[in-house]
This record gives sequence, structure tokens and C-alpha cells, in this order.
Amino acid sequence: MNRPHARFDRGQTDDLMAFLAASPSPYHAVANAAARLEKAGFEEVAETDSWDASTGGKYVLRGGALIAWYVPEGAVSHTPFKIVGAHTDSPNLRVKPIPDSGSHGWRQVAVEIYGGPLLNSWLDRDLGLSGRLTLRDGTTRLVNVDRPLLRVPQLAIHLDRSVHTDGLKLDKQRHLQPVWGLGDAHEGDLVRFLEQELGLAAGEVTGWDLMTHSVEPPSYLGRDNEFVAGPRMDNLLSVHAGAAALAATASDALDFIPVLAAFDHEENGSQSDTGADGPLLGGILERSVFARGGSYEDRARAFAGTVCLSSDTGHAVHPNYAERHDPTHHPRINGGPILKVNVNNRYATDGSGRAVFAAACERAGVSFQSFVSNNAMPCGTTIGPITAARHGIKTVDIGVAILSMHSAREMCGAEDPVLLTNALASFLES
Repeated sequence: MNRPHARFDRGQTDDLMAFLAASPSPYHAVANAAARLEKAGFEEVAETDSWDASTGGKYVLRGGALIAWYVPEGAVSHTPFKIVGAHTDSPNLRVKPIPDSGSHGWRQVAVEIYGGPLLNSWLDRDLGLSGRLTLRDGTTRLVNVDRPLLRVPQLAIHLDRSVHTDGLKLDKQRHLQPVWGLGDAHEGDLVRFLEQELGLAAGEVTGWDLMTHSVEPPSYLGRDNEFVAGPRMDNLLSVHAGAAALAATASDALDFIPVLAAFDHEENGSQSDTGADGPLLGGILERSVFARGGSYEDRARAFAGTVCLSSDTGHAVHPNYAERHDPTHHPRINGGPILKVNVNNRYATDGSGRAVFAAACERAGVSFQSFVSNNAMPCGTTIGPITAARHGIKTVDIGVAILSMHSAREMCGAEDPVLLTNALASFLES
């Protein structure tokens, strides 16, 4: 198929920075990705409605997850899928069910640790509050207090002289509770504050999924602006690239169905109705097959021909800790996307998967790098092995190399988001 390749430039990085700033929670991330897809002609479909065989771009939203796909003209019931997988959640501090706490004249917000954040990166940082509110009538509202509201104050050096000899030691229960006011804590204070922020009547909010975020905006960094510093690159960088690639490559000239699968809850195991280890993706792909008149046999044929690129951030070689990396695998910032390999299946890539990604990169004119963990260091994992095992589809783990992963503020190369998006677009259109 000889279609012109969709190419992205440095403006993609500018748009990524805007996306990061506007997406402090998974719920905001999927809303913003959906808005970009709608601009490209995609339409939301409800899971509770009956689906038909209509063609074109469609997407489903469920909480902090988004599944979007494009059915080209001429697609048959056993047409295979090409999937870009990613996740919308990032490690942070999340508000507890009884949020109002405090002591010694300080009003605080009770938080729980979500995922595996670098705890010290949340100290002495101006924090906002964002997420989803559920109202008495069952509807939901997004909330984003994107101004300095909370802070986790670090203990002064004068009160902990041992920090230089013994290192910083943080108790997750006692030392990470942010302050946000003076006086005695009163039940309902935080929820009433948020109701006022949104112009809601008192008592209208009956449920919440809230989290903190750094209010410092993303920015270019470096002598020549060759870096980007910002929050939630793990893994909104991939969500943003996947949405851009899908919007740009959706076409009736395709002989497969391109898909973006952006899941929630990857940072704590993916086991939820919106996580990669849940039924969401499989159910939607199956309904797409059946809506086009397919049988279980057609579903099996479609899945057998399906390929997924699981895109997540990985570790660039750190100049101060190079010994922590494998000595022959040193992914570099702005060196192009990385191909992740682990023979113990912490990543899903095998040799044939490497060939798929290599072909996409070659067509896009993008160089890629290989990543493998140091044998003496535990290897992380992604949605890749989960997707492969749960659905029986070929899956390849890729991503962008960054520094400060799981910090409140991470760092990538300014060129790498462009290179990743071009590689994903090549994969989806080839």
C-alpha cells in the first residue's frame, strides 16, 4: 500500500506539553484525547447502546480509559486490528475517603500513595487538586484546581541532622500528608470547597476520585531547549502520541482496523474494569467483529492477525548512575524510540515483534534503540505481557527513554515525542 506517510514535527512536542498541562488526572487525559479524536471526525459510542456495522472513527470512554478505533470502508468481519496500547495513570498522592484531617493548628488533606512514586519529589512542591466528582444524580464532573493549594513541607535540616549520613527516610503514613490551611479540621471541608469551586450546591457531591498534581507547567530545558521537563510523561506521552497517530492515519484505504487502547491503573497492576487486565479491550474488539456480522470463528481469525505496540516510557542512561544500566544497552535522550526486551516476559517483545517495529521505524525514517535491564536489577513491566496473555495477540513493547521516571516531574528529549508519533503512525498506516 503506497499512501503518503503522516509526518509530525516539533509542533507535536508543543502540543504534548499543552496536553500534559491540561491532563492532571486520567479522567482529564481521556477527555482531552477524545477531544482531539472528535476534531478528526471520531464519534463517541455508548457501551449500553446496540452497535451497528457503520464505518468511520469511534471511541468508548469508561472512567480513566479510552478505546478508539477506525473501521474503514470494506472492512469484513474477520479484518484484523492494529493496536497502540498505553496507560493514563501516573504515581501520585490520592485523597482518602475521609479527607479532612490535621493537628497542632494545621488543616491537612489525608492522602494515600498511588503506585510507586518517588516520594521525595512530592516534597516542598506546590500542588493542585484534580479528578472526578460524582453527584447525587449519578452524573460526574471533572474538577481541576490548578493553582497552589496544598504542600507537603519537608522537615528542616536543623531538625534532622542525620539526613546527610543516613539518607532521607519518609514514612508513607506520617510524612506525606499535605497541609492546606490553618485551624481545626472539620468533616466535609474539602468537598464543600470543591462544590464551591464548581458552583455546585452544598451536599450535591456524594463521591470523589481525587489526586494531587504539581502545578508547575511543562517547559523546555537545556542550552538549546533539547529537553522537556514536565509531569506525567509516564505515560501520557504515549497516550498523546497514540491519539495523534490514530487521528492522522484513519483512512478507508486501510486493510485493518487501527485502534488506540489507553488504560487506567497500570501503575498498580492493571486489575480493574478499566485496566489492561480487565475485559474492556477484548469486549470492544469482539463487539466490533460481531457488529459486522462476524462469528466466533471470525473473531478468532481477526485476533490471530492482530498486532499491538504497547507504548510506555523506559529508562534513558543516567549520566550519574550509568552502572545501573546494562553495559551494552544505553538508550539516549533524543535517540529515537526504544524497543524493550526481557526474556522473562516482563516485556512481550520477541524476534518477530522486533521485525514489526523495525519495519515501521524504517518506513518512518526513524532510528530506534534497544533496551534491556541490567541482570542485577529487577525489571519493571507494562501492559504488554498482560495484553498478549489475555487476548492471545502478538504484542511488542516500545516507548520513549526518559529520566526521573515516577517523579512528580520527569524529563524527556524534545525530539523523542515526534519520533515516537511518526513511528506509531507508520505502524498504523502500513
